[in-house]
Amino acid sequence: VQLQASGGGLAQAGGSLRLSCAASGRVISAYAVGWFRQVPGKEREFVAAISRAGARTDYGNSARGRFTISRDNAKNMVYLRMSSLRPDDTAVYYCAARATVTGALYSEQDEYNEWGQGTLVTVSS
Repeated sequence: VQLQASGGGLAQAGGSLRLSCAASGRVISAYAVGWFRQVPGKEREFVAAISRAGARTDYGNSARGRFTISRDNAKNMVYLRMSSLRPDDTAVYYCAARATVTGALYSEQDEYNEWGQGTLVTVSS
């Protein structure tokens, strides 16, 4: 599956953005999907994950309570709604996918084998 992340841009602190991850080549419903983010010079950080049917979600500590991951398998799309944005949310955001036959979630980047190209989110204070 090929992944294309989009929706990044400039936002003000306290604002919202919605990132999209478009899948092509395979049906996204066969994949668990995660969002990660990375600031230059730092480790890639887990943001959120969703099971293949969307029944289960998980969030990293920085995202919990502010971000919402969702998916529309009919459209082959996964989304990350980000609210109450803070300057330290500034990063390149990546979506990733892992084929699975279960409802498992994955929060480690090494567990994913398909990655999109990333979309830059900049939050100003």
